[in-house]
Amino acid sequence: MTADLTAARTADVTGDVWLPIPPDEIEGLPQGPDYLFYDGGEDGTQEYPGDPADCVLYVVPYMKRLSVRVGPLEHMRKLKVVQTLTAGVDDVLSRLSVLAPGVQLCNARGVHEASTAELALTLTLASLRGVPDFVRAQQQGLWEGGFRPALADRNVLIVGYGAIGAAIEDRLAPFEVARVARVARSERTTARGPVHPLTDLPALLPEADVVILSTPLTEQTKGLVNADFLARMKDGALLVNVARGAVVDTKALLAELENGRITAALDVTDPEPLPPGHPLWQAPGVLISPHVGGPSSAFLPRAKRLLVDQLARFVNHEPLRNVVLTTGATADA
Repeated sequence: MTADLTAARTADVTGDVWLPIPPDEIEGLPQGPDYLFYDGGEDGTQEYPGDPADCVLYVVPYMKRLSVRVGPLEHMRKLKVVQTLTAGVDDVLSRLSVLAPGVQLCNARGVHEASTAELALTLTLASLRGVPDFVRAQQQGLWEGGFRPALADRNVLIVGYGAIGAAIEDRLAPFEVARVARVARSERTTARGPVHPLTDLPALLPEADVVILSTPLTEQTKGLVNADFLARMKDGALLVNVARGAVVDTKALLAELENGRITAALDVTDPEPLPPGHPLWQAPGVLISPHVGGPSSAFLPRAKRLLVDQLARFVNHEPLRNVVLTTGATADA
């Protein structure tokens, strides 16, 4: 594309783009839109940086309360694109009904794979090797050794084999696991082997030593890990959840944890945040991290690269990446 043609095409992009990262901190933003900074502020009371009615592309603030993230949507009458900085879009989906038809919702595929997969492996290794017990013993000045399970020679089942699930398998490769089984909403074949449909879970669960959840939260996956799912897991198996808390039936999980049959490592919980006094805090055999799969030093450079690329596509009227749905489209029904 010539410079003259590029300038002509970007000149007709009028309207505001709301960014949760200060625009002057993002190198390479294309010319055309007016870039405004909005992340809700530290306490969630930041005033809107402009008239929401003039916003044409809204990048949802990251790690802010729901009212900050979705509050402006109902006022954005010219909106064309909603871009999240999360892999999951379940929170935003609940408010898309306020938008006009034709708005594209895009997720942050490519931003969180490295960080979330890292945490999935961290939780898995820490749980198997008993790191939480070592920390507690250290605090008491106790030297407590003993044999612990290794990740080597274990069968791992990944439930949710999208970009994050594949990144998890990438990081499993050096650990000499015996086998990796993959499950997703649709059956397919990859270079590493078959991806099984969810209907194959009853047959796969009894063979897995480690079950890692990385599936999106949908109507199909909400409560997927219920009493029947957990009962099919082998004695001594480890459940790792880096997906969404509501994928797991908390009551059913507590029952299995309290009888000591399985263990769990949870980056997400239901409810979330997990309130003080909740029985999950004190359940035996559970390691809990406070939903930190995405927020690491890996986040910001990848988020900026995504935004620069996506905005270049937007101003040049090119197809956007990571489109989850378009409001009003037949496929939404």
